[in-house]
Amino acid sequence: MAITRSNCGLDVVFDAGCTFFNQKLGHLRRVQAKHRVYLATYYELSVLSNRELRDLNIPRCNIKRLALEAAYAC
Repeated sequence: MAITRSNCGLDVVFDAGCTFFNQKLGHLRRVQAKHRVYLATYYELSVLSNRELRDLNIPRCNIKRLALEAAYAC
């Protein structure tokens, strides 16, 4: 009769560590995606001329706020 030993405790800890890491990685990817939206929106609005912004009824001082709203829906 062979005696086998299970490392179930170690497997549980390893699985929990992998789950935690994957959750943090997913969160980081979501944050980066939102930041890319912010940067793209900010850049697209900031390159417009004053006349183009006026046609859109956007004051230049509101570009940052609009980019934040687009990215983070705040």
